[in-house]
Amino acid sequence: MSILWQAVSAEWGKLWSVRSTWWCLAGATALMMLSALTLGGATATEALRGEGAPSPVVASEPVVSATSFAQFALVALAMLTITSEYASGAVRVTLQAIPVRGVMLAAKALVVVPAMAAAGVLSGAVATAAVYLLLSADLFGGLVVLPPGEVVADLLAVGVFFALVSVMTVGVGTAMRSAAGTLTVVFMLLMGLPLLLLMTGSQAALDASLRMPLFAGLAFMGSTDNLTGGPIPYSAGEGLAWLLAWTAAALVAGHAVLRRRDA
Repeated sequence: MSILWQAVSAEWGKLWSVRSTWWCLAGATALMMLSALTLGGATATEALRGEGAPSPVVASEPVVSATSFAQFALVALAMLTITSEYASGAVRVTLQAIPVRGVMLAAKALVVVPAMAAAGVLSGAVATAAVYLLLSADLFGGLVVLPPGEVVADLLAVGVFFALVSVMTVGVGTAMRSAAGTLTVVFMLLMGLPLLLLMTGSQAALDASLRMPLFAGLAFMGSTDNLTGGPIPYSAGEGLAWLLAWTAAALVAGHAVLRRRDA
């Protein structure tokens, strides 16, 4: 256990000692805020144009949907925790210091989880505040509410989603070993392949698409404003289960490659 703790401590120091970490976090916050403002404004405008009394927008709802865009800034950060070491050759030093390769991978995952979860909660809180201020304006008729319980639940769910997607990225990065390969695979898993399956119009393809990481995460977070045009047709618990399964599969694949191939 002490070896794992030492490895986690070393990885934590590496994560926060480079400027790319701070740039990626700033990018994630900016993307989250801009996307949430756009989605929130569109939702409020549509409600005002509808018939009858418009329903108020919960300020954190657009933030949940905005994760579809903001996630890629944190994916880039999670990817760099492993691919930058392969690019520079520093992975040899890391494996000399931590010869048990599974421990090295576990340490990176354990560092990524709290960092990305906190990034998700904090960037989500900033975006929620921005949405609330925007929709409180007369232009949108003050059509916004901020129920504490629902907002906290949404922000925590965003943090969990970002943490799991980031750990999945670490697993893919460990298997691919290159930034380009990792970005390609993760983008296809999160966005490319699900959209291609949706466009086929096949029910089997639609069902498969809805079980991929992005839609599973949106189901877990309870998003209704997503690319399917409505709520994901299964429970939040099932969404979390699918997201955990994809994360575990990525880590298993990464560990298998890490054990069998030289650094």
